Amino acid sequence: MASWLERLAERRMLKARAEGQLERLEGEGKPLPDRSGEAHLSAGEAVGFRMMAAAGVLPEEIVLKKQVEAARVAYAAAKGTEGAKAAMSRLSELMMKQAIAEEARRKFLKG
Repeated sequence: MASWLERLAERRMLKARAEGQLERLEGEGKPLPDRSGEAHLSAGEAVGFRMMAAAGVLPEEIVLKKQVEAARVAYAAAKGTEGAKAAMSRLSELMMKQAIAEEARRKFLKG
């Protein structure tokens, strides 16, 4: 059985649709964006990250995540060469910094 809040939300959505407020919205008719990368985040964190990204601001851990991916590619390319040890060291350092940034965010959000 639907709760009073669900019924209220449904009525408001039906009213907005009847009034045409749900037409010509950004992304209408397009598939939903792939957000599988946000699976480890809570809904609130995911929304916060999307808002920051839309504003052109990225949290440190997201910047580090991108750097880790680039370092993985560099390490894969360097395997078997003299630069492999340096590439592995760089990758390890970035992964540690990313883990620290993620843990700091979790601690901050817990209060």
